[in-house]
Amino acid sequence: PADGRPIVELRGAGKSYGNVRALHGVDLQVFPSQVTCVLGDNGAGKSTLIKIISGLHQHSEGEFLVDGRPVRFTTPRQALDRGIATVYQDLATVPLMPVWRNFFLGSEMTRGPWPVRRLDIERMKKTADEELRAMGIILDDLEQPIGTLSGGQRQCVAIARAVYFGARVLILDEPTAALGVKQSGVVLKYIAAARDRGLGVIFITHNPHHAYMVGDHFSVLRLGTLELSAARSEIGLEELTNHMAGGAELAALKHELATVRGVDVEELPEEEDLTAPVPASSEGTS
Repeated sequence: PADGRPIVELRGAGKSYGNVRALHGVDLQVFPSQVTCVLGDNGAGKSTLIKIISGLHQHSEGEFLVDGRPVRFTTPRQALDRGIATVYQDLATVPLMPVWRNFFLGSEMTRGPWPVRRLDIERMKKTADEELRAMGIILDDLEQPIGTLSGGQRQCVAIARAVYFGARVLILDEPTAALGVKQSGVVLKYIAAARDRGLGVIFITHNPHHAYMVGDHFSVLRLGTLELSAARSEIGLEELTNHMAGGAELAALKHELATVRGVDVEELPEEEDLTAPVPASSEGTS
């Protein structure tokens, strides 16, 4: 980054729910024009991390800084006001409403004198079309219900919407989890486009192959703690995948399976032999 200062930073951040420690001692930095990938299996702490940064929950330990200043958001609105936007896995859209209407949902353009201001439909349609095209998203008909778009297209509309409304940091919660290969590629393309427009992107995923295609920095969470933090230049896809695969867990599973009849544990790989195939499609980074 040009100024060397992250937009968002966590220092030893943690969150406890009663006696349950969901997150502990996590450090994270999000810079403009970079994609920071946060990886981990279910229960690793990814959702808790999102909730802290997006203002849904408050951290109970450590520091949370925005533009170098400590913050403690009490509502998602406060996070939005600081330029932190979140696109959740289930997407906050109204399926039967047109694309342009969903683009401005909750922030509609109006015209005319108060108190009889009306929706400025034509300006909203024009602006939505321009913003989508600026991100490289070409839709034939903005009047079509957003529910008729593919999952990848809906994710891309949500990304363009966040960019238009002034997001500086974009949090994407498992955007490719329910998508096929082609639609995942579409979403990854627009993640790279958001980065190229200067946003700091937090890409939450359990798929190291998708992460490595667009990521600049990788943080792997395991059981609420930070297991790995590495820049792209410091780690390869195979090593990243091995951190995700959990060699220690595989060794423990192998030990348990040794007591089960019909399972030949000698055919299972050892922890040090655990490697992951690199798909032929993972060429390039955008």
